[in-house]
Amino acid sequence: MAKQPADHVQVIATNRKASHDFHIHERMEAGIVLVGSEVKSLREAKVTMADGWVEIRKGQAYLYGIQINEYAQANRWQHEVARVRKLLMHRHEIDKLGTKTTQKGFTLIPLQLYFKGARVKVELGLATNKKHHDKREAKRLADDKREIDRAIKQRRQ
Repeated sequence: MAKQPADHVQVIATNRKASHDFHIHERMEAGIVLVGSEVKSLREAKVTMADGWVEIRKGQAYLYGIQINEYAQANRWQHEVARVRKLLMHRHEIDKLGTKTTQKGFTLIPLQLYFKGARVKVELGLATNKKHHDKREAKRLADDKREIDRAIKQRRQ
């Protein structure tokens, strides 16, 4: 199998629920510590990340709520499905995020999981909760855009 270039990005999973439930203010990339069977399972895209969040404790960032399903061929060297995973970031990034998440209403959530070259990366978003009326407005805007696209498509035919 040919080696992928170092900047080649292959998306594994996207947290679609995040853009519906949160306002994303800032995005950043982090590495993630995994075991071999987790990487094999990610290559098959067997991951659920809808309920994930990041917590900063003792100067380290940890990823919670991500479920990477078991890899069938790993038999006795299997990993825990919902274990806490450590994130790999620079100290100044962790400190910056730690101060922002202690502010009222901010949380750190995973947005996307992807391979960048041969490494697994996670895209994190600094987010605040959306209110109910914000969700309705976003849905209305999406419906309006869909209607406009339909009208343009019918007009072309």
